Amino acid sequence: MKLSEKESIFTNEVVNRFELYNSLFLTLPFYQIKHTGTLLPFFTSHCEDGVKSQLSPTDIIESFFGQYEQYIQAADRFDLLFRFIQYIERQVVLFDAVEDASFNKTGRWEDTGSLNSLFQQAAANPLIEKKIKDKLKDFSLRLVLTAHPTQFYPGPVLAIITDLIEALKQNDINSINLLLKQLGKTPFFNKNKPSPVDEAVSLAWFLENVFYQTTSSIQSQIDKEFDLTDPPQFIELGFWPGGDRDGNPNVTTESTKTVSALLRTVLFRCYYRDFRNLKRRVTFRGVEKYIATLQNLFYENSFNVAEEPKNQQAEIISNLEAIKKVLVEVHDGLFLDKVEDLIRKVKLFGCYFASLDVRQDSRILRTVHQFALKENGLDTAKKDKHAELTEDERISGLTFKEADFHCPAKADKLIRDTLDTIRLIHQLQHAGGEKACHRFIISNCQQASDILQLMELFLLSGWKKEKLNIDFVPLFETIEDLSKATQIMERLYSHPFYKKHLKRRHNKQTIMLGFSDSTKDGGYLMANWSILKAKVSLTTAARNNGVDLVFFDGRGGPPARGGGKTHLFYASMGKDVANDHIQLTIQGQTISSQYGSFDSAHYNMEQLINAGIVSSLDQNNTNTLNKAQTDLIANLAGESYQVFASLTAHPLFLKYLEKHSPLKLLSQINISSRPVKRNVDAELRLEDLRAISFVTAWSQLKQNIPGYYGVGSALKKAKDAGSFNDIKQLYNESGQFKTMIDNCMMSMSKSDFRVTAYLENDDTFGQFWKMIKEEFELTRDLLLEVSDTKALMEKYPVERKSIALREKIVLPLVIIQHYALQQLNNLKTEKMDDGQSEIYDKLIIRTVYGIVNAGRNLV
Repeated sequence: MKLSEKESIFTNEVVNRFELYNSLFLTLPFYQIKHTGTLLPFFTSHCEDGVKSQLSPTDIIESFFGQYEQYIQAADRFDLLFRFIQYIERQVVLFDAVEDASFNKTGRWEDTGSLNSLFQQAAANPLIEKKIKDKLKDFSLRLVLTAHPTQFYPGPVLAIITDLIEALKQNDINSINLLLKQLGKTPFFNKNKPSPVDEAVSLAWFLENVFYQTTSSIQSQIDKEFDLTDPPQFIELGFWPGGDRDGNPNVTTESTKTVSALLRTVLFRCYYRDFRNLKRRVTFRGVEKYIATLQNLFYENSFNVAEEPKNQQAEIISNLEAIKKVLVEVHDGLFLDKVEDLIRKVKLFGCYFASLDVRQDSRILRTVHQFALKENGLDTAKKDKHAELTEDERISGLTFKEADFHCPAKADKLIRDTLDTIRLIHQLQHAGGEKACHRFIISNCQQASDILQLMELFLLSGWKKEKLNIDFVPLFETIEDLSKATQIMERLYSHPFYKKHLKRRHNKQTIMLGFSDSTKDGGYLMANWSILKAKVSLTTAARNNGVDLVFFDGRGGPPARGGGKTHLFYASMGKDVANDHIQLTIQGQTISSQYGSFDSAHYNMEQLINAGIVSSLDQNNTNTLNKAQTDLIANLAGESYQVFASLTAHPLFLKYLEKHSPLKLLSQINISSRPVKRNVDAELRLEDLRAISFVTAWSQLKQNIPGYYGVGSALKKAKDAGSFNDIKQLYNESGQFKTMIDNCMMSMSKSDFRVTAYLENDDTFGQFWKMIKEEFELTRDLLLEVSDTKALMEKYPVERKSIALREKIVLPLVIIQHYALQQLNNLKTEKMDDGQSEIYDKLIIRTVYGIVNAGRNLV
């Protein structure tokens, strides 16, 4: 399909329908201000004209109110601004819903990444069919839902959105109107900060309403198409809320236990609904006792939580298989499909629904290990000298002695939590099977001893060597840690105890690589290159040691955190990168935008599965970089890193971010149980600032520097050196490099320096702002030249249009936010506060929600 045709379909199905249904907002029940919907278009136009003229947000707001005599009083002005915010938040939801409702018409133009394209390839060539079947035996996709917030609608809002999408599909005007009214009265944010359990409840909504059906549907499609006997499980689900305690003191052993029980309860309620439908149809003789057993089992697990639940997967499947046998032998296979569907789901989700990952920082784990050694009389080092030990000394001192050590009540809170959680994991595996909780992720992993010491902690806490059913997953994220990752893993592969443990785990090693902190640490290009380089090196080391390597990618929504066109990233992995298993985090806006409905989730999961299979079928090995290409990217990454590092080292860097973005106020946004930064009580340092806060602050500024800064300078240096044609050729030939560049352009498409143009003449930050803007313009111009286009994302016109429309919708929010920031800074400068600072704080906080929610990153 031609690009113009795609744009036409998108305009008709999304743009025109949004404008039509948006008119219904005129009847939304907003109180106090009667003409919010009438005034908002005028305000939006005024903001657009203002930024074109490069007026400051204050000038834009003041000149708008100057046109309306009834808004002389400050209280009336504030009231209208809050109503605008409330209105725009719901416009974002409506646009999302219209886009999602039109997904099957606008999102499937290219069938190359679908399951159908795989099926067609297999049907056309028996050799390819065999290769795909062989690949499916070893392939898996694991999607891990995390509580890292970039978009968190409360459960009631998610339910409304789901119903709204269905009503839009049917063009049911009455239902749409009622749902929009309901949306107008329903709060969009929590009054109080959510607990980790609250976060789990929010994410469990997606498990119950989307992933339960979607995962089973895809598994069924593949099973039937390739007629697989005893098919392997292709899709697995993971879960972080309640288990991820890295930097989050609110996650405790009790919350981990509660979340695990929650997942089980939600799952069994899904089973129970399916079972009741099955029971209404399978009413024949010969199945009564099996139906009765299942009725009791599903009901009790759904509504009466047992003190010590047990893994009942085998019992459930046994009874369902017995029903299946009776249907086949006696009742002509009637309603067999319903029984097989439930069997498939029980095989997929067991008694746990999603595997609960546990994560903690290595620095805390070292402290816990030292404490446990002292308490057990195993400390062979001199008191308080552990930090001075060499890596060889740390490893040689490990005894891997089995014990049954219970943490004393006197221990520090974090120490007690770690040791109690290690014991709890054993209980969770008993209740839900091994897959219920079988991974411990070590953040900030810097040495082999970080993993080996944790293993010793497990053995000291009642675990047995031969039954240590745990995968120890190092997380490498900073540029330095990524460079040392292979050396660390090679040491582990050669360590006798770890080698035996790995053999018991079928020689499968999972390594997590994080985009967020690597981007914050090294900039966009260096982060992507460092991760790719680490993958190649780690793959070589694993293959040399006979290890089946699994990469678990910590990816956020924005390209600066590893988001963007994810399936293209995986499809472009060459032979040098282990890609038999795709594992990635799904977080924040990505959950709702890409996995918020059956259609979108199905599509995106298909894309990832297809990418994993296709990359292994690359007969010509086109995505494996040669030495010249490797050197070219390495040079670009190195140069961009220097430029990015000089920016973050600038004395005004953090001051600029604190003063002109909502960074300081992000901690007051009640969408996460996690603090904005580590070392909460200390002065702000870049290394303590969480990557999500870092990226969010820059996106609110509409400058998005983590997604592009340094790329332009690197390209210019290459151009000056005469290698620009090589870069253009690389873009056209390498899927990996093309994906990096295209995602970079997506990030830049959401930048708008006109909003902060007033800073150009600022006495303190003027030159700093100019430096950032100049790099943006340099990067934009050279990326257009590399991609042979005249506009950012020109090759993706629909996505480009979608982003532009979202940016237009939230532009008033951006102006209101920066107006409030300006006013707040003025109050502080003049040391005057007539009670308005609190109102400005609230304005800033409220605008963050809508701006973030509109920032979908499109696939």
